[in-house]
Amino acid sequence: MKPWCISRTSTGNRPDTGVLCAGLGVLAFLKQANYDRAMPLRSDWSARTCSLARGLDVLGDPWGSLVLREVFFGNGRFDAIKQRLEIADTVLSKRLGWLLEAGLLAQRPYQDGNRTRQEYVLTPKGEDSLPVLNAIIIWAEKHLDAPNEVSHVRVIHTDCGRTTSSADTCSHCGVPLSAANTSWHSLKRSEQPLPLAVAPVEMAAAATSAEPAPDNSSTTETEIPA
Repeated sequence: MKPWCISRTSTGNRPDTGVLCAGLGVLAFLKQANYDRAMPLRSDWSARTCSLARGLDVLGDPWGSLVLREVFFGNGRFDAIKQRLEIADTVLSKRLGWLLEAGLLAQRPYQDGNRTRQEYVLTPKGEDSLPVLNAIIIWAEKHLDAPNEVSHVRVIHTDCGRTTSSADTCSHCGVPLSAANTSWHSLKRSEQPLPLAVAPVEMAAAATSAEPAPDNSSTTETEIPA
């Protein structure tokens, strides 16, 4: 039977509504599948003239930012991210692909029994997204109601132990915030603030060595008369 056909009952000409609903469901599924294949996953804003638009092209997707949150929390393995976010495999795979392509995450091998698998770690570029995520957390805590008491998240400056209301600098002691000195306190996860993951040392070193050397060719020395 074709999915759009309406069957007739053996006792009359009334449509069998169960078959009708099932057929429409199959048709809707096929339509959505074709739509997903034909349409791009998102708009490309990477060439926009506005820095905010270009930044949102990378960090403006909710699932992508939540994946980054999990990696900052140290949950870099596919199954751990999937379980925490309750996200479909296909959706998670696409977001991880975006973040890899954008250079915010990298893969690192690990042993799972006799198998070698890949986990996801921050790059220096990904670590630099921390102030953006901090700002969203702080803004949400200030302006949005939480569904319950354990749904709050606090940004903590680890060195002084205080909650900060600034995304990039501790609002109490003025020290610049980084993943190395910042914790997030989520009561849904732990009674204590959890330190954040940082980019592995070898990646940070590679990023530093890849930076272009300063161009001093235009600098001229002034001759000092004897």
